[in-house]
Amino acid sequence: MGREVMVPTYRRPSTPGEFIRDYLDDAELNLTQGTLANRLGVSRGNLNAIINGKRAITPGMAMRLERVLGVSMQTWLNLQAAVDVYDALHSPEAKDIARLKPLRKPAA
Repeated sequence: MGREVMVPTYRRPSTPGEFIRDYLDDAELNLTQGTLANRLGVSRGNLNAIINGKRAITPGMAMRLERVLGVSMQTWLNLQAAVDVYDALHSPEAKDIARLKPLRKPAA
């Protein structure tokens, strides 16, 4: 059984890209998007899309980020999962799903 990802209910969680942006803003690291993209072995456009929340973190990207930034793969995937779950819970489809009838009542 997997660990449950904590998802805030009152606001959208920070995206993984926002955390990557923190690395880019760190004056000591002196990183640009281009430099980080090269270190990760991905295109600058791909990294930019992640930073701007237009592309999700994949397991492969999480592995790259772990290797280059030293933050565990699972952390990156948990950050992405929290955003995905929040977006699903607040989507128009969620209202339709809430109307579905369960086969059994939940156990107490």
